[in-house]
This record gives sequence, structure tokens and C-alpha cells, in this order.
Amino acid sequence: MEIKLEHVSKYYDRKILDELSLELKDIHALGIIGESGCGKSTLLRLLAGMEKPEKGKIWINGTLLHGKSIKEYQKEIGYVFQKHNLFPHLSVKENIVLILNKIKKMSRADAEKRAEDMLKKVRMEAEMDKKPDAVSGGQAQRASIARALATDPQLVFLDEPTAALDPILTAEVLRVIQELKDSGKEFIFVTHELKFLKNFADYILFMDKGKIVEKGSVDCLNDPQTELLKKFVEGEKL
Repeated sequence: MEIKLEHVSKYYDRKILDELSLELKDIHALGIIGESGCGKSTLLRLLAGMEKPEKGKIWINGTLLHGKSIKEYQKEIGYVFQKHNLFPHLSVKENIVLILNKIKKMSRADAEKRAEDMLKKVRMEAEMDKKPDAVSGGQAQRASIARALATDPQLVFLDEPTAALDPILTAEVLRVIQELKDSGKEFIFVTHELKFLKNFADYILFMDKGKIVEKGSVDCLNDPQTELLKKFVEGEKL
């Protein structure tokens, strides 16, 4: 995976991302970390083409995220939100069938087969006909992961996929994500789970107040070069 940022800034009522410039190559799983409000989820949405920067340019795997290219790019990625974001009026399986119909233009029969196969991979075959509010939070998030992977994306985005879950459900979801690591797909994710980060990422960005303060291989968590990252790692271990 190749990522290039050129003077990227994003504003809401204040500056959220501040002149980010970055060039990464040969990354397979990029973890983005930092305190709440540092801009990490905003950066993730920009990298996924879900939002546009006020200033600067973004390239992912050689594609400039601009204009019509964004729509085509988004057909080739998957995105898992903090909360499962499943359509409440549809069954778990129908949530996936709908995406396959819209994005991949699959026939009904092919979409159903694909949805069932993906739900089996995340151990959700027994719940596929249930509505999202009839399954546990961990099950709903696993279904969300199945939906994100159903279109067979090469690049998958995860935005704190365990943020709303208790420790037991967190372990359940992280186990499923870990099993996907060997599938050859690439990941960009935001997390506060340091154990998962160390096991899953090969490169990290540590952010503070809209800037990238430290970056490097995941080993830098064991030997932080900045006081900010050192305090963050120590705080997350508590």
C-alpha cells in the first residue's frame, strides 16, 4: 500500500488536521492512534474519500482522491464504523445483499450466496436472518465486518471497531479481524487497543492536535521517541 499526503488540512469549527504531509510505501496494516479529538478518525475518513480536505492532496495506491476518481475508488474499499451502522429494518444477510446489488450489481442469487459465505467466515450463519437489534453488539459488529469484506475490497478501513463494546465482545471482534490479516488485504485503522495494534499493524501514526507527532514501525511503541507517545502508551497500559 502506498499513501501520500501533501499539505492536507481539514476544518470544522476549528482546524482538525494541520498541514499533514506524508509518504509511505510497502505498508500492509497502518494503525492510527492518539488521544480523543486528535484528528485520527477525521484522517481515516479523508483517506477513505468520505470527506474532502479544505487544503492539500491525497493519493492512495497512486490514485489522487479528487472528483470522479473518489467514486470509483470507494467501490474498491471496505469501511467498518465505530458502531455497526447496519440498516435496522433489514436482516443481517439483507444488509450485505443490498450492498452487493448496489456496488457490484450482483444477481439476487449470487448476492445471497456471497452474503451467506461471508457471514459463515465471521461465525454469524445462525443469526443471518435476524435484524441487527436482535443480535449482540459483538455479533452486529462482526456482521458489519462481513459486509465491508463482501465486495472483496483490497483495502479495508476500520474506525475503532471495538469502541462501543465491552471486553468480552471486544475480544470476539478483534479475533475475527486478526483472522483476516493473512487474507492478503491491506488495512488502515484507528484503535485504542494497544495489544491489537502491536499484533496487527506493521506501521503506526501517532497524532496530537491535528499533527502527526511520531511515525514508524510498530516497534516504536516499545521505544517512543517523543514524550507525548511515551505518556500515551503508559496511559493506555493502565
